[in-house]
Amino acid sequence: MQLYCNSLTEYKRLATLEVKVGDLIIGNFNPVRIQTMTTTDTMDTAATVAQTIRCIEAGAELVRITAPSKKEADNLLVIKNELRKQGYTTPLVADIHFTPNAAEIAARIVEKVRVNPGNYVDKKKFEQIDYTDSEYQEEIDRIRERFSPLVKICKEYGTAMRIGTNHGSLSDRIMSRYGDTPMGMVESAMEFLRIAEDLHYRNIVLSMKASNPQVMVQAYRLLVQTMQQELGHCYPLHLGVTEAGDGEDGRIKSAIGIGTLLEDGVGDTIRVSLTEDPEFELPVCKDIVKRYTNRQDTIALQPVTQVPYSPFEYQRRESLAVENTGDKQVPVVVADYSQQGALEPEHLQAIGYVYDAPSDKWNIGDAAADYLYTGKQVPGFGLPGTLRVVVDADHWQHTASSTEIVPYFTAEQYVQALASGKTAPVNFVQYNCNNSNATQEELLRQLQQPAIAANAILVATATGSNAMAAIRRLFISLLTDNIKVPVIIQSISQQPTADEHLIHHATEAGALLLDGFGDGIWLTNQAPVTGETASLNNIAFGILQATRTRISKTEYISCPSCGRTLFDLQETTARIRAVTHHLKGVKIAIMGCIVNGPGEMADADFGYVGSGVGKITLYKGKEIVKRGLNSDVAVNELIDLIRENGMWVDKN
Repeated sequence: MQLYCNSLTEYKRLATLEVKVGDLIIGNFNPVRIQTMTTTDTMDTAATVAQTIRCIEAGAELVRITAPSKKEADNLLVIKNELRKQGYTTPLVADIHFTPNAAEIAARIVEKVRVNPGNYVDKKKFEQIDYTDSEYQEEIDRIRERFSPLVKICKEYGTAMRIGTNHGSLSDRIMSRYGDTPMGMVESAMEFLRIAEDLHYRNIVLSMKASNPQVMVQAYRLLVQTMQQELGHCYPLHLGVTEAGDGEDGRIKSAIGIGTLLEDGVGDTIRVSLTEDPEFELPVCKDIVKRYTNRQDTIALQPVTQVPYSPFEYQRRESLAVENTGDKQVPVVVADYSQQGALEPEHLQAIGYVYDAPSDKWNIGDAAADYLYTGKQVPGFGLPGTLRVVVDADHWQHTASSTEIVPYFTAEQYVQALASGKTAPVNFVQYNCNNSNATQEELLRQLQQPAIAANAILVATATGSNAMAAIRRLFISLLTDNIKVPVIIQSISQQPTADEHLIHHATEAGALLLDGFGDGIWLTNQAPVTGETASLNNIAFGILQATRTRISKTEYISCPSCGRTLFDLQETTARIRAVTHHLKGVKIAIMGCIVNGPGEMADADFGYVGSGVGKITLYKGKEIVKRGLNSDVAVNELIDLIRENGMWVDKN
């Protein structure tokens, strides 16, 4: 095994144990299963049954229902019986956090229980406690005593279990020893898994969820490595980015986190957590999973014998600065206008540039592309000063010399141009990762010379099912050979729909960016869709935002709602977004209850958390600022809090 998966260059599913959830089999090379969670009050049997049926008919293979106390756990039997009476046999999962006795009831009723090790026995008061080794072991013994009864019930009733760690709910004990880290997440789950193993219970699925895809991916990779080293086998993995949000941003963030792992064959079941009705999560799940159904690699890649980077921690690949690209500069965005007819100033509005004719000035947005690829066309009007035009090299040879025009060479053209001395101060150079040939090898040899690399920007491109792995293979070669040329990732989607284009780009570009690869992105659709240019530009900046590599807008960390939610989460999220969407770089968490709220908000600047029916608590980071606010005034109070902390700006 190469660190956390079978291969970095060939698609191979990770071997895992087989887990039986009712009649559904998870793991052991079975298809990747899709699931969701209800948002209704569990005590409202009719509403929960109706929503569960909508989810099943939308494609859910498992449906999770919250059981925050004994009464909800008892009512799972009523819900299950009604579903079975109506002919629905889809397995049900009870979601448990703080109440072991509710879990023990639910395990006798439904096919699977989910427990959160950070909440199940341990405490979360945001206290730093220094434990001696003996004190730490005493806490482990206490967990064993409290957790073992549930394991024995699950064994007796044939009930499956998910040990689901959340980044936002690590216990004070784990935080004190491991910190707010992926390793802390892994150890939190392993403590419970070791107890189950000792009791010879293996009908277990594990998850490592976080709202930050980078943390989430690192935690899953570490978990795989830890299970392999310590146990000699892996349990099936449930993948998900928690509190992903809604709309396009939620889908991008989910596709990046889930897709990055599935690309390497890691993951056996997924849930996309959107702040929307749960049945809308299922089409996104389907679009993600279909990429790996009956997958056959289309590119034969050279195997990696030694990995020159750590997939368990983020470190951006070191590259040279070529004008605005590379080194420590934020990744650039290339907009593709090669299929556009005669360019006019209004066409650039889709990529963040609005021309004001009376003043003859350009207004530039926070999500404005950096390069404009036009193929063989040079705009016939003055461009904004921050935008450069990229044209095909054979056409560039016939244009007047201009610092605004950048030539785009094939590898063969560039090698010839270097020999003749006919290059520009900045040169885009295509590297086709589908084809390893003598010309491209010669190009890399030339780029080992810093003087040549200082004027070149590689455009790494690939198509086919393992295109991401092909581009990653190039980055590994660049690291191994110490070639520091900056690289733009070109993601080319051959998918048939707009939704699938989004999943494709988020997965392929996002997976590379999470590993520190890429000094820019260039998204292209081979099957164009209406409004494509603006959409691709938004997706590009959304990918950079979700990977935390370039911040261009407000970030929202919002949970998908469930039966614990204490206010209308979708409506509230929309209200908050409407008044704060212009606050570039500000992170706002919107949480339905306290289960993951304060912890998941550790990464947010401000938090809006349900603390009672119609009651809101506001946070600054992890610190409570205002308690018990009525929900009708809480949004205005949030704005005042942002203002008081010097992070509010008025809209233009």
